[in-house]
Amino acid sequence: MADKTIDLTNCDREPIHIPGLIQPHGVLLVLQDSHLEIMQVSNNTRKIIGYQPEELLGKQLSYLLDAKQIQKIQQCLTEDFESINPLDLSLKHSNKSMYFDGIVHRLDSVIILELEPKKAKQKTDFVDFYHQVKGTITRIQKAPTLLEMCQIVVKEVRHITGFERVMVYRFDQEGAGCVIAEDTDQEIPYLDLHYPPSDIPKQARHLYILNWLRLIPDVNYQPVALIPPNHPLTNQPLDLSLSVLRSVSPIHLEYMRNMGVTASMSISLMQNQQLWGLIACHHSSPKYIPYNIRTTCEFIGQVMSVELANKEASEDIDYKMQLKSLQTQFVEALSQTKYFLDGMVQLKSQLLNLVKATGVVIYSSNQCIQIGETPSEAEVHALLNWIKPQLDQGVFETPSLSKNYPDGASFSAIASGVLALEISRVHHNYIIWFRPEVIQTVNWGGNPHKPVEVLSDGSFQMSPRKSFELWQETVRGYALPWKLCEITAVTELRSLIVGIVLRQADELASMNFELQRSNEELDSFAYIASHDLKEPLRGIHNYANFLMEDYAEILNQDGIAKLQTLVRLTQRMEDLINSLLHFSRLGRAEIMRQTVNLQDLLQQVINTFSITRPQSEIEFRIPQTLPKIECDRAQVNELFTNLISNAIKYNDKAQKWVEIGYIQQEPPNTLLTALPIFYVRDNGIGILEKHLDKIFQIFRRLHGRDEFGGGTGAGLTIARKIVERHGGRIWVESTPTQGSTFYFTLAPEAIA
Repeated sequence: MADKTIDLTNCDREPIHIPGLIQPHGVLLVLQDSHLEIMQVSNNTRKIIGYQPEELLGKQLSYLLDAKQIQKIQQCLTEDFESINPLDLSLKHSNKSMYFDGIVHRLDSVIILELEPKKAKQKTDFVDFYHQVKGTITRIQKAPTLLEMCQIVVKEVRHITGFERVMVYRFDQEGAGCVIAEDTDQEIPYLDLHYPPSDIPKQARHLYILNWLRLIPDVNYQPVALIPPNHPLTNQPLDLSLSVLRSVSPIHLEYMRNMGVTASMSISLMQNQQLWGLIACHHSSPKYIPYNIRTTCEFIGQVMSVELANKEASEDIDYKMQLKSLQTQFVEALSQTKYFLDGMVQLKSQLLNLVKATGVVIYSSNQCIQIGETPSEAEVHALLNWIKPQLDQGVFETPSLSKNYPDGASFSAIASGVLALEISRVHHNYIIWFRPEVIQTVNWGGNPHKPVEVLSDGSFQMSPRKSFELWQETVRGYALPWKLCEITAVTELRSLIVGIVLRQADELASMNFELQRSNEELDSFAYIASHDLKEPLRGIHNYANFLMEDYAEILNQDGIAKLQTLVRLTQRMEDLINSLLHFSRLGRAEIMRQTVNLQDLLQQVINTFSITRPQSEIEFRIPQTLPKIECDRAQVNELFTNLISNAIKYNDKAQKWVEIGYIQQEPPNTLLTALPIFYVRDNGIGILEKHLDKIFQIFRRLHGRDEFGGGTGAGLTIARKIVERHGGRIWVESTPTQGSTFYFTLAPEAIA
């Protein structure tokens, strides 16, 4: 390659998906979708299947395969071809039978059929496949840690394939890779070596996502061209992204030669639809792996991909429990704090420990409180202005601030790592944690800063780290990276703090009537409550159920009872959150006034109770016909429903009755319309006088949670809100053991 200029910096622009070439260990046929006419072939058909390319072009596939095999291919195309490949295919030429693994996929309006020769007719046996992978899958699932799982996988894949070296190669956030597990009989280990992002450019990673497995049997192969070179219908190079025979980039082949690798196979490891890493297999001599063995390895890679999240979740379990304990302290302390800033300052040591930071800044409405080792206030202000556009769902994190924020280099010794949390954009509330620079030595597989070398004739040649010899680099400007569990902890902390911020905003709004600002915070609270609070709550609920289902044989009755209690408590908390959200929205909803016949509305409410509670015998008394009024029909319906529901619920009499009526008042003067007082009266248990001023408080229940049918205690609070939104007031008179009467009024202008 001395006659070409090769530069790894150009790798990202190399069109590796359209090489126009394939590897020679199989043939490729491009078929027209409708008639299966052969439109393109690889220029090695004579050697592998006995036909010259010119003999095949323009012919239908039936020229090569019988009707039964063509039916197999057509069936494959109507289903998920990934689950059906490979097909057992055979053809005869000169009275000689040849057997192939057929791999089919569709690309736009064409079908690509690839044939890989095999020694004899072999039918994939599921039982054999099951026995081959069963033990491996069990060991993967039982591995206690991520690294132990990776070590199990490399041993199993090496045992199955016979490669001299098998590694697990993991990518970091910047695209660099590191070998985290290895099984080999070679003298030079690659374990713990790092490799720069340029080793696997962006378009190569994209192909690893599309194809779970990639085989190169011999790095010194002679590429086979397609005939004709371009697709006849489009006159463009054929997209071989999904082809198993696609020829490899010359740059990558040179890279392998420099490593001393002659054959390789890679298996993609995916997490959250992103390329997490690779199982990389190397051999110093040519090595072909049959398709059925490759399928086994691909399946192992898919199982490992599924297990990645489980293994990462079980890591640092003690630390995660510590974070949960710290969160509990925040809940207890902040819930008793009047002001957000005061509470956070009181918890300064816990705030640092929450993410193992050495400094933290609490920023609120241009007030900057610094704890521990932090940049200056001016530097923090400038940094925050830069961070705000970078926030992703209210969070920003980096282990190397100076890499993207050059001004951060001046304080990298104390703040190379930054984790920022937006509490409220409206009130400019932010928390920023800092970690110091940690000078570290990184072991590279060769010099990562020297991708090309100049030869004696002045030309360039790629020289990717001569046989991956150890090259050490001292790295500055980096802090210890933020763990996912730490980022999750501060995100959950935001849900708690928002409640405190909201309370402060509500108090300020009451004093200076800045209702618009308070409503924005209320909307923010509603979002946090419905999303950030419900998600972990559902997680607790689901995992408690999973524990009861999966560990029923291990748990004793006491353990099951406690989990059942946990499920009930999470359901109750969700009910409380839903009630709170409803109450919050009710206060901001526009009143849609219309003329409403209260008599008809009341009859509908009573009919609903009769349907939903057929077992309850309730006498409904209506002394006089209720008037028509101007009101919000839906809200007044809810008002009557809540009051009547309570009258029925809190009644222990054998013969229950509920009376709904109104009292006509005399107007204070002739200029005003008479103001009726509506009431809902019952013969229930009544309310003690000392509790009369508490019953309208939200979530206030005077009885045990499970007594009188349970409930959240929000019904009367909602009733009061509806009355107040209609310009009236509500109150109660009650005699214990005899019953209660709830009165409410509406504004004079509301009466028709």
